[in-house]
Amino acid sequence: MEIDWRGFENNARRAGYKIIAGIDEAGRGPLAGPVVAAAVIFPEGADIPGINDSKKLTPAKREKLYGQIYEKAISIGLGIIDPTEIDKINILQASLLSMQIAVANLYPRPDYLLIDGTFTIRSSIPQKAIKKGDSQSLSIAAASIIAKVSRDRLMKRYSEDFPEYGFHKHMGYGTRMHREAIRALGPTHIHRKTFRGVK
Repeated sequence: MEIDWRGFENNARRAGYKIIAGIDEAGRGPLAGPVVAAAVIFPEGADIPGINDSKKLTPAKREKLYGQIYEKAISIGLGIIDPTEIDKINILQASLLSMQIAVANLYPRPDYLLIDGTFTIRSSIPQKAIKKGDSQSLSIAAASIIAKVSRDRLMKRYSEDFPEYGFHKHMGYGTRMHREAIRALGPTHIHRKTFRGVK
């Protein structure tokens, strides 16, 4: 069955909302690096062929769609929480906080939020959490792509500072290569010290 990528957005508009933002994050699972959230507002009727959950796309396809999303979006907000804060408040709370910051960085202010996952965020704006929303909603899928590409670019930059860890290859995830580097060299300041495989 074909996905109605604008279904959730259209339902919100029928309910009287006009400025609808989709929100998603990237980087909950890695052993190193920040968690990055994005919030995206599209104009009514926006269409981006080939859009999907970022995890289902190749890096080249994500990069291409990243540019198209920036061209078509009314507004895009980012929220970034660094590893030190992740260790302080835990990854779930850090993910939700990154989404909250991404929404705060939008202009105009949305009047309805579509959030990937099962948790809502701390906000006075009406919102709906959608399980696997990045595979069902245009604006959430766009947010997943923006978050993923933005985070990958940060990890590639970190790879220049710490070439022996190979961040440009695994983006901080717990691959065998990455775990062996941690065992041999110890963690860097961008590692999440509370995560198994680091501590």
